[in-house]
Amino acid sequence: MAKALPRSPLAQPLPRLLPVAGVRLGAVAAQIRYKDRTDLMMMEFVPGTTAAGVFTRSKCPGAPIDWSRAALAQGKARALVVNSGNANVFTGRAGVIATQISAAAAARVVHCPATEVFLASTGVIGEPLDAERISDAMPQLYEALSPEGWEDAARAIMTTDTFPKAATRQVEIGGKTVTLQGIAKGSGMIAPDMATMLGFVVTDAAISHDVLQSLLREGTERSFNAITVDSDTSTSDMVLVFATAQAGHDEITSLTDPALAAFREALDSLLLELALMVVRDGEGATKMFTVRVSGAVSDESAKKIALAVGNSPLVKTAIAGEDANWGRVVMAVGKSGEPANRDTLSVAIGNVWIARQGTVVEGYDETPVVAHMKGQDIDIQIDLGLANGHAQIWSCDLTHGYIDINGSYRS
Repeated sequence: MAKALPRSPLAQPLPRLLPVAGVRLGAVAAQIRYKDRTDLMMMEFVPGTTAAGVFTRSKCPGAPIDWSRAALAQGKARALVVNSGNANVFTGRAGVIATQISAAAAARVVHCPATEVFLASTGVIGEPLDAERISDAMPQLYEALSPEGWEDAARAIMTTDTFPKAATRQVEIGGKTVTLQGIAKGSGMIAPDMATMLGFVVTDAAISHDVLQSLLREGTERSFNAITVDSDTSTSDMVLVFATAQAGHDEITSLTDPALAAFREALDSLLLELALMVVRDGEGATKMFTVRVSGAVSDESAKKIALAVGNSPLVKTAIAGEDANWGRVVMAVGKSGEPANRDTLSVAIGNVWIARQGTVVEGYDETPVVAHMKGQDIDIQIDLGLANGHAQIWSCDLTHGYIDINGSYRS
């Protein structure tokens, strides 16, 4: 889609972005699909950088997913190359060759094995990716790399996104200041089944591959796997974390190391901040809503119920229309397939309990709920009254803007 979309009313400004020791990054316009805008991003990491990753569970993944999964087996990284405009998905042997060309081009300028280059692509499915454009642009891209290139990189990976997404944190490990910083893209085709978009985080901490991988998997479940825009899981989703070990503290090699506590908390909050930006940039979205479920038979059951509510077109359109139609929430709970009992079910919107234990609260006044529905951040709370399982997910409303964007995506 060449036409720029209006900025989301839920957009958040870029924070002040910091250099992260051990990484240079930048972007150029390679004319892959878009004209007169950056569409190719690269990060270069110092030797010894460890990597962790999570990938889409789609059964029809893109060629870059296969490539990066294979690269992750070594646990080391020297470069990341990401293009927008073309997902390199369902492109057969040509897609595989495109990844080989792209990785080889990056390896030449970085002077590393191609197996230490990670790849990601986002955009249209089913169209061959002209990797020669990536290869031809690589020398110029490498010359553009800088420790300050974060904003350019964040903008280059956008497709239907209406604002660049980035987050940053700083903590201490062993008396040394450690920086974590990440960028993400995502707006549509967003449903939790790993990561539901592209996200790239870099830290100058010294953390082993195994520990970093465990932290990412745990953090993803509470962030990227707890968001949904439209219930559709992409073929190209991945989240990668790179640790350059330049902060100067002793390497952390155990999940039980006390020095890891502050880092774990910072990584979790950074991943969640990026994930919520994706929801706030949901295609056509005007409101974000949170679904909190308690009293379920298990946490897993609670999450499935929360997602049934978050993905319900009727719930999402009610929120778009500012209609306090709590019956749609009950409907979504009932259709989830998870254990529920209408006679123990309670529902609240905006912290106002509308129904308790299967019936409307006596004297219920809709006025404060209607006022809450007019805001940009909507809160839905569900208590199943069965056990102690709980979960929280985030979603956005469904407007005609979503149809407009996706009905003309390839034109």
